[in-house]
Amino acid sequence: MAEEPMDDRHFADPETLHAFIGDCHRCPLGDTRTCLVFGVGDPHAELMFVGEAPGKNEDLKGEPFVGAAGQLLDELLGSIGLVRSQVYIANILKCRPPGNRDPQPIEIETCTPFLAEQIRLIDPKVIATLGNFATKFVLRTERGITALRGKLYHVEGRQIVPIFHPAAALYTPAKRDTLLEDFRRLRAVIDRTPDAGGPDEQGVEGGRTVVPAAGGEPDAKDEPRTPTLFDLE
Repeated sequence: MAEEPMDDRHFADPETLHAFIGDCHRCPLGDTRTCLVFGVGDPHAELMFVGEAPGKNEDLKGEPFVGAAGQLLDELLGSIGLVRSQVYIANILKCRPPGNRDPQPIEIETCTPFLAEQIRLIDPKVIATLGNFATKFVLRTERGITALRGKLYHVEGRQIVPIFHPAAALYTPAKRDTLLEDFRRLRAVIDRTPDAGGPDEQGVEGGRTVVPAAGGEPDAKDEPRTPTLFDLE
């Protein structure tokens, strides 16, 4: 029996969505994976992380960010006074691409409606996008993470903070300091977000907010000369 597409349907909670996805074979990744990796964390989290796709360890356990990149993510969370149970973590793809290759367009097109519904259900105030694919999807842009990190965006009432994927620091140790810096900024956004511990409606004090232009692409003319758009305290 053919599996049902998402279409425009909505679900009451993440568990119901997970059940609808089922033992998914809507794209070829269903034939090569070990476990479907749905998502994990607080279903009412103010902060949601969106990554790229499961790796080997995630594929075996059925949980996102449980390998070396996940250990680093836990350390980064700890550096800003958070633990994994306080946030929600999901990926662009629910299944591991063979050999950890990049997600393909048909896989992204098939799987991201599930992620969009997760975002609607979790309803986070802040989304941290980890790496290129997550950032491009959430911001609806073709620009890369290097150009977008360090900036704060507003999309559909949510604050979006693009960050390097933790795996980048495993291959390039110098990026660890950049990640720590980005997580400090993420903490500042959280603290300044209504209902997430901060009074500033814009989430930025002493800086500027770059808002995606009509059509979804961040407006190049609004880009500042420096990558930092909000001050660290």
